[in-house]
Amino acid sequence: MTPPASLQLVRLLQLASPALPVGAYTYSQGLEWAVESGVIRDEASAGRWIADLLGHGIGRYEAPLVAALMEAWTAGKHPEIRRLNAEFLASRESFELRAETVQMGFSLRRLIRDLRDERLACVAEQIETLPEVAFPVAWSGVAAQWGIPTDAALTAYLWSWAENQVMAALKAVPLGQASGQRLLAGLGSRIPAIAADARVRPEAAWSNLAPAFAIACARHETQYSRLFRS
Repeated sequence: MTPPASLQLVRLLQLASPALPVGAYTYSQGLEWAVESGVIRDEASAGRWIADLLGHGIGRYEAPLVAALMEAWTAGKHPEIRRLNAEFLASRESFELRAETVQMGFSLRRLIRDLRDERLACVAEQIETLPEVAFPVAWSGVAAQWGIPTDAALTAYLWSWAENQVMAALKAVPLGQASGQRLLAGLGSRIPAIAADARVRPEAAWSNLAPAFAIACARHETQYSRLFRS
């Protein structure tokens, strides 16, 4: 049975909330090194960095992956879920990025058990069979079983990523709260189109090619002084 739209919205807000106990706030995904190196130095440069990653990295690979995973969860295609999980883990460009998605996936797997929601029993059962579960795999499973429409789920997933990046910029640059809200307003205006594209993007067109991002993530691993884990 499909839950009422109001309940779907509540569940979606829960999944996208910074209060979700998976530790997302402890990661910057290379942004901290970009600040250290001077690539990001103010509101404008932070906005360009995050927007480029949103459109060319997360939007063209991670978001289409979430869409495919939601379809697989809904249809009960468990081999496909395992394949996409392995593909995503293999796609991580640095040790820290891989450790990040595994840690967040582990935390969400534990939360799924602790929620004691019968609708999530099949998700819990399947991800327990994975030695390591990537965060998008567990997240999309919860979204699918809670009956959240794919378009809405993609929008929330992208927003949550963008919000976390802006919060990292506020701490690392640093920036003021008004700057953060301007950045979120600008990024938010891009998300509907990116989500719509991700919904229909075929796997052959998925791409996470972002060399500067990969370099920043790798350099962060040996950065002397840092606030974030990636």
